[in-house]
Amino acid sequence: MARRPIRPIRPIRLRGLRVDYPRRGRSNWRRWVPSWRQVLSVILLGSGALAGLFAGVYASVDIPDENAEARRQGTVYYWADGSQMVSVGAVDRQNVTLADIPDSVEHAVIAAENETFYSDPGVSAKGIARAAVSMVKGGETQGGSTITQQYVKNTYLSQEQSATRKFKEFFISLKLSNKQSKKEILQGYLNTSWFGRGAYGIQAAAHAYYGIPAKDLDPSQAALLASLLKGAEQYDPAGGKGNHERAVARWKWILDRQVEIGAMTKAERAAYQKFPEPRPAAKPTSLGGQTGYLVDIANKYIKKRSGLTDKDLFRGGYRVHTTFDKARVGQLERAVRSVRKRDLDPEKRPEDKYVEVGAASVRSDGAVVAVYGGADAVTHFANNADTAGVPVGSAFKPFVLAAALQHGDGITLDSGYDSEGRLIKDGPYAAPPAPPGAGPGQVMVTAPTTLRDALVKSSNATFALLGKGIGLKKVKELTVSAGLHEESLARLDKSFPLGTSTPSAVRMADAYTAFSNDGMRADPYSVTRMTRDGEAVEGFGKPEPRRAMDASVANDVNDTLGMVAWTRLSRDGKFAAFARPKAADDLSAGATGEDDRMKSAWFIGHSKGLTTAVTMFRSKPGTPQLLGMQGVGGPDSGRGNVFPLRIWSAYAMGT
Repeated sequence: MARRPIRPIRPIRLRGLRVDYPRRGRSNWRRWVPSWRQVLSVILLGSGALAGLFAGVYASVDIPDENAEARRQGTVYYWADGSQMVSVGAVDRQNVTLADIPDSVEHAVIAAENETFYSDPGVSAKGIARAAVSMVKGGETQGGSTITQQYVKNTYLSQEQSATRKFKEFFISLKLSNKQSKKEILQGYLNTSWFGRGAYGIQAAAHAYYGIPAKDLDPSQAALLASLLKGAEQYDPAGGKGNHERAVARWKWILDRQVEIGAMTKAERAAYQKFPEPRPAAKPTSLGGQTGYLVDIANKYIKKRSGLTDKDLFRGGYRVHTTFDKARVGQLERAVRSVRKRDLDPEKRPEDKYVEVGAASVRSDGAVVAVYGGADAVTHFANNADTAGVPVGSAFKPFVLAAALQHGDGITLDSGYDSEGRLIKDGPYAAPPAPPGAGPGQVMVTAPTTLRDALVKSSNATFALLGKGIGLKKVKELTVSAGLHEESLARLDKSFPLGTSTPSAVRMADAYTAFSNDGMRADPYSVTRMTRDGEAVEGFGKPEPRRAMDASVANDVNDTLGMVAWTRLSRDGKFAAFARPKAADDLSAGATGEDDRMKSAWFIGHSKGLTTAVTMFRSKPGTPQLLGMQGVGGPDSGRGNVFPLRIWSAYAMGT
């Protein structure tokens, strides 16, 4: 069969225009290499098409109205019963003109955020491309926006991080640069930027951090405020050691950067060597009492589950439905106040000064029902209910016991250690029968303390041996499964089983729910639902319960904790005549003991479906270490250990 002849490739024609491609008069591969004229033509045509597209998009994108509504609305928090708890976020902002803003502020902000501000076209194509590529790949949003772009985002667009929003931001920024002067844009930027502490704009920030108007800021203070533009949550010096270190480093960099770009001389820079410590953060009066602590816990949970920031929340417009029970919060606060008033006297007893209390009440499904974070969130900023740093002492021992029952082959509550530190698994009180004809002294009868009694009596020696024998890593693994944050756990040394770890009251209460819930527990949660403009914010499904330990292990520990509870209640003279009510048969508790040498006292009790952790410690402002508890409340207080018990009893049992 004859082959069909191969047709020659015809040159390309574009509407009557003959394009010499493939090129005539060339052979082999040379036919397919375009001439420089063809390459240039394609470039010119492509550039023209892109320019036309750019012009079309530029013309179609309008500068929208300012999103003032989002700045006016408050974020409303609701109690568990649906009633309103508080509205937060009437935006703290006072617009000022550039005439009322020192040049040092302008120089610091430009050096920190956009040194080419006065010469650029208002956009950074490189920054936009980098951000777009990162988002397409699923990475974090990249920075690199100009001051104009940031102003557009603050004033005209939502805070969503998407390629579409970045696209709009680019073209609106170009248009705005042609419509407004650089001075107008800078003024708008300084009046709309978020500086943390609820402050939008440089005037509010100057008051929030230094208690002065913006016009009185010096170059050093201006550099600190400029550093906050990178992210107030990470650079507010009051946010902890890490924040402080980051703030100092960026403050130095901004001052040095001004020298590099010619905005400050070396001599001027040399005058600012001491970091300008801002004043302590203050909460609005609407967040006084326990309300501020409740909002603090809710906001931490919101940021963890939704990715929103403090800046987003302060913009307002959200409706937050919490798990907090108004009546329970009130009962817990009254219990703390009544015990403090009755049993502590800081005027007569110096040891009673600087006493702090933290408490949290958690339901078996992880819902945080009530907290006590301190005397008043407006004056005492640290949330004692949700702050790690207070050693938990013997209240940690139930986890050691649970790990032994879970992983120790043959270990039971009746196991124990003999006088030589040897573990007897099959029950220390069951003496072996005497062999026939045996005389006195031929049978070794041991009577060590059982693990059950060791927990009731809070025996340090027994639990030090138990932790070492079962393996400290096993103990750590179980406590993490129970819900304690790994970063709050102490190093694995011989004191680890005795409670040198520093979990929060919220986490301790939640972890103890595993003992009374057949070994199941769920992460603590404080928000059930959140909406904005009627639309649900995702991320607030109820945490799924997980198994922390076998049900038999949990029940054994819980039964023993019931003995701990009634032993402690009956031992305290204030409650010596306390009668065990039938309604409290599920009572169980763990606590620190008088032999503990920790600088804190704890009681964690379960009753009526709620597990409540109460901690007491002494903390003097400006002193990093906790003060000792010896002598608090008088010589009969057991190093203060009676007071968490009394607070818990007054709250949970109504005594």
